[in-house]
Amino acid sequence: MPSPRRTPAQRNATAVRHLKKADPKLGAWIAKVGPCPLTPNRAGTHFDHLVRSIVYQQLSGKAAATIHGRYRALYGDAPHEAEYLLTLSDAQLRGVGLSHGKMASIRDLATRITTGQLPLHKLDEMEDEEAITYLSSVRGIGRWTAQMVLMFRLGRPDIVAELDLGVQKGVQKIYNLRKLPKPDRVVKIAAAWAPYRTIASWYCWRVLEID
Repeated sequence: MPSPRRTPAQRNATAVRHLKKADPKLGAWIAKVGPCPLTPNRAGTHFDHLVRSIVYQQLSGKAAATIHGRYRALYGDAPHEAEYLLTLSDAQLRGVGLSHGKMASIRDLATRITTGQLPLHKLDEMEDEEAITYLSSVRGIGRWTAQMVLMFRLGRPDIVAELDLGVQKGVQKIYNLRKLPKPDRVVKIAAAWAPYRTIASWYCWRVLEID
């Protein structure tokens, strides 16, 4: 008889127990932060999520939410699919506040999906690095954005966001480092966190909220 499927909370609790044992310095901060509520956002489609990720790049949450809301309003009752996006004019996309670069990125994403170059249904079956490379082929989606998709959309448990400034600052604080660690040092430190580097990265962000 198959074992019952674990909830995100149960998986996170297992990860926390492992991290406390594997890395006492991180463990001390985990105790201060408390439980991890991280749950993958599976609402909508992968296409929806990727467009949102592009829109939110380098913007404040409030500004990005406004632009993204206006963008979604362009669809009206139409399904939020790549094919429909390609029917929208540049003037319509600029009108909601999208920059030229983000508009080009979203169009590239939609084109790759509709031509079959980027079959998003395969993402869930890919290994982590394969999925990152796959997503990074889209204009405007780099390694950092792809990692965020794996962490927060696909729910991959073992991603370390080594390029993220918040994770770097969190590592600096946890280990009391004199200088901000470079990405390669973050990767080396994070080796002890495997196979739960996503949860550890989440704690790196959270420790910055504690005095």
